[in-house]
Amino acid sequence: MLSWFRASRRDDVAMQRYIDIVAAARNPVLFEAFGVPDSLDGRFEAIAMHCWAVLRRLKSVTAAKEINQRLFDILFQDMDQSLREMGVSDIVVGDRVKAMAKGLYGRIAAYDSGLEQGQAAFQSAVERNVYGTAPAPAGAAAALAAYLRAAEAALRGIDDQRMLSVEPLIWPAIPALV
Repeated sequence: MLSWFRASRRDDVAMQRYIDIVAAARNPVLFEAFGVPDSLDGRFEAIAMHCWAVLRRLKSVTAAKEINQRLFDILFQDMDQSLREMGVSDIVVGDRVKAMAKGLYGRIAAYDSGLEQGQAAFQSAVERNVYGTAPAPAGAAAALAAYLRAAEAALRGIDDQRMLSVEPLIWPAIPALV
């Protein structure tokens, strides 16, 4: 019984973190002001960048390993379901989801590496991933990179217990483009 309770709590926390990620990724400012493409790829990028910030924070919490894995599972179950609802053939859904998972791992590595290398490297990683298929509006990549650094720092400032709770996350405001 106790293991069922722990699994249920882990699932609840992971689901809340996924809800937090999707809510942040749906902010219209990302698409309207920052020119994140309003397409399947652009929406994936918006989710991926917020997912990166949450997974990065959860990675630093010893007790969050199972939550991290469950969050990843929920994300790709939702991607699978979304592709099916859009009419993607059952035959290719698995391959598409695997490609998306590989893409997320690549983005996580690129964002982590960029953050460690400094502002220019991080901005380059954001520009390359988010705007790889469309030109970025002037100043958008720099502002989006600044927002993601602020989001990552804000999540670092949340104590471990809150990260492991079902309390919704509060994301920093997305800066205006100048």
